[in-house]
Amino acid sequence: MLIGLPREIKSDEYRVAMLPSGVEDLTQSGHRVLVERGAGAGSGIADEDYAACGGEIVKSHADVFAADVVIKVKEPLAPEWPLLRRGQVLFTYFHFAADEELTRNVLESGVTAVAYETLKGRSGDLPLLTPMSEVAGRMSIQQGARFLERPQEGRGILLGGVPGVEPAHIAILGGGVVGKNAARIAAGFQADVVLLDVNVERLRYLDDIMPANVNTLFSDRHNIREQLRKADLIIGGVLIPGARAPRLVTAEDLKIMKPGAVVIDVCIDQGGCFETSRPTTHSAPTYLVDGILHYCVTNMPGAVGRTSTYALCNVTFPYLKRIVSEGLRAACQRDPGLAAAVNMLEGRVTNQAVAETFGLKLGSL
Repeated sequence: MLIGLPREIKSDEYRVAMLPSGVEDLTQSGHRVLVERGAGAGSGIADEDYAACGGEIVKSHADVFAADVVIKVKEPLAPEWPLLRRGQVLFTYFHFAADEELTRNVLESGVTAVAYETLKGRSGDLPLLTPMSEVAGRMSIQQGARFLERPQEGRGILLGGVPGVEPAHIAILGGGVVGKNAARIAAGFQADVVLLDVNVERLRYLDDIMPANVNTLFSDRHNIREQLRKADLIIGGVLIPGARAPRLVTAEDLKIMKPGAVVIDVCIDQGGCFETSRPTTHSAPTYLVDGILHYCVTNMPGAVGRTSTYALCNVTFPYLKRIVSEGLRAACQRDPGLAAAVNMLEGRVTNQAVAETFGLKLGSL
């Protein structure tokens, strides 16, 4: 089978979807792998590394998309839509529910869209989303600390404070992978942290494992608004797999927040959980609304390309190998969790959340 590994064209995206070791594994199994020139440069992986492992280095983006299976990191952008075709498998992050134009164009292309973010593990977890959520959760505190500085238009707050001065108050919406990792890092800074979630069992678990400066709170409208009043930094990390993120904070809510408070909306690639959130890039990561600084970068892990690439490829490659070795249909029959990753199949929407979001007919695999 012919596999394509393109260079990512999204702004400030430095990840790549396969390591040289993966290329070597596939080529030794009899497959061909086309690698676009410079695909791994942002992660510190040279073309020569891929070539030494059997990869065929090609100059053209279109040549890579001629493959039977294309593996990427981020959703295909508009210049890539014409390169998609029926009978082809595209394996990447899509986050369809946040982007109707992307959804309709990928659907029209007839490509089979296999989405990292909805693939389920045996325990019902999301194994291909987890490592990037870990990275984004940890980065959210790193970025929050930076943008709370006054030269960045923040409140001028040091996360951990100093003796005699109270630390920053951080509210984290969502106790999943993002929230858990954000809370760990924030606790290490000695900030005052509150972690909110609607799952009481999850809150009990988090309460058991977190340091003393992390408190848990049930997430309801009253408690969210109270935390907005107190917070210097708010992290949005809620998730409904495959669907648009719920709106937990309205534009009106910003009026009760402290001027210069910082919002980090980690779930912006699923539409964001703040009404005032809109996608930004690493080159221009922030904007102000009513005196509140918003950071809404859609590919946060892309900034730490090397770490993110290795973390991502560790979990995606075994599934890629099964897809190319067994064929997608056979692999899905053996693994219902992989079948859950198929959001579109040759012009049919096969993910219920995506279909419901845009009023599209739901098809079957």
